[in-house]
Amino acid sequence: MAAVRLFLLPTCLGETSPWDVLPGIYPERIGNLRVFFVEDLRSARRFLRKVGFKASFEEVLFIELSEHTADSCLENVLEKQGVDARRLARQDMGVLSEAGLPCVADPGALAVEWAHRKGIQVVPLSGPSSLFMALMASGFNGQNFAFSGYLPVTPKDRQNRIQELESRALKSGQTQLFIETPYRSQQMFESLLASCRPSTRLCVACNITLPDEFIVTKTVADWKKAPAALQKKNTVFLISA
Repeated sequence: MAAVRLFLLPTCLGETSPWDVLPGIYPERIGNLRVFFVEDLRSARRFLRKVGFKASFEEVLFIELSEHTADSCLENVLEKQGVDARRLARQDMGVLSEAGLPCVADPGALAVEWAHRKGIQVVPLSGPSSLFMALMASGFNGQNFAFSGYLPVTPKDRQNRIQELESRALKSGQTQLFIETPYRSQQMFESLLASCRPSTRLCVACNITLPDEFIVTKTVADWKKAPAALQKKNTVFLISA
């Protein structure tokens, strides 16, 4: 009997053709799957149809993982959703990211942790990652870097965190990456300009893989001369010495 597998399925970073960024083997990998761990049911269904998934959704089990389940164990999530964990572990499954790679700044890691505990083979598929593509294009240190997720929302706490990360970058040469929700990207950018030293290098990488992709590295002093307009854009920020 073949080993049960959990496929980690990347998605597009926005409204672009899947076949510009996803591997050609993708339709073959998803064609026989009838169980998916997803963050949002509606967008997952829409994406599956976009990449040629033919089965009726009445035959498919969708298990929702979100920021609200991230601190639970999967058994508790399954129990709340009325899913038999023992029966589930007998068939191939998939984890769908909301954007980009699953389990990176994404609650899908809960399913992967469970799969390893159950001896289920984990199979990652290649696809776009805004974090790594931004790092590649920044010109910053790719040998030593750290991703800090979302920074604090309140201005004072955000400023303190920015200065902490800047200090780490200056002392160790470690590239610092972080993200922000699209509706707060402009605020984050302005906080960076107000908090960082003029000589600190800042890379702004937004809407990666989309037609209006924008990836630019400048010193903070140069950014102040010609600020970017980032409102409502998915943005990765990187700072370096």
